[in-house]
Amino acid sequence: MRKYVVIYRAVFIENLQYTANIMMGFITYLILSVVFLNLWGYMYDAPGELIAGYTKEQMIWYVMITEMIWFGARSSTVREQVAADIRGGNIAYLINKPYCYPFYILAKYTGEWNIQLSMYAGLTAVVGCMMVGALPNFHWSTLAAVVPCIVLGMTIHAVFKICISMLSFWIEDAKPFQWLYDKLILVVGTIFPVEIFPAAVQPVLKLTPIYTVCYGPAKLIVDFSVEKYLEILLAQVLYLAFGSVILLWIYERGGRKLYVNGG
Repeated sequence: MRKYVVIYRAVFIENLQYTANIMMGFITYLILSVVFLNLWGYMYDAPGELIAGYTKEQMIWYVMITEMIWFGARSSTVREQVAADIRGGNIAYLINKPYCYPFYILAKYTGEWNIQLSMYAGLTAVVGCMMVGALPNFHWSTLAAVVPCIVLGMTIHAVFKICISMLSFWIEDAKPFQWLYDKLILVVGTIFPVEIFPAAVQPVLKLTPIYTVCYGPAKLIVDFSVEKYLEILLAQVLYLAFGSVILLWIYERGGRKLYVNGG
């Protein structure tokens, strides 16, 4: 475990030097925030109106928080580095290092998103209060309770991104699958909450990473309840366990294929 902490710390310090690059993404975030502010402002006809159980303020804050998670989770490490290591043959060198390669990537990714998400969280708080106003019925104790859900959600996101990238052991390019996964998370979990979809579809969405990555943390921040908190936390733990088993299985099978082919 200590070696992964060292990797995390090195990447964390390195990314502190490139905060200006991260801030360039603020422009896109602000544009999207303005677009959805006007969109939902148009859809809500009267103050106090509810759509799928959300007030206008809750809906806009929900979208801004999910966008914060989306932008904070972006990383070339889990998307491009893993695939490049496999296609370029560098994996044959890294696989013999005194660490487990998937956990090495997770440690690097955690060091990256800790910086990115913190910066986007600050931006979200400022922009949200200026454009929408304070979130109704929000308590700081809620945020403290939701932090573990955010960490678990980001980790689950990374695990499945790495799983997709490791398909490069068998296929030439896993980017189309990355694109499909990203758009699924963006369109279904970020722009619209689960409750906005038909009741027959909602149970299916709760069985996907959407429920644990973006929807869960944002839902708890805008409308916290102990029952929902325990439900989402349990779903995240189960999803992380399932994803980790799949990740290690793919890694083992891919490594075996590498050795069989003389890599």
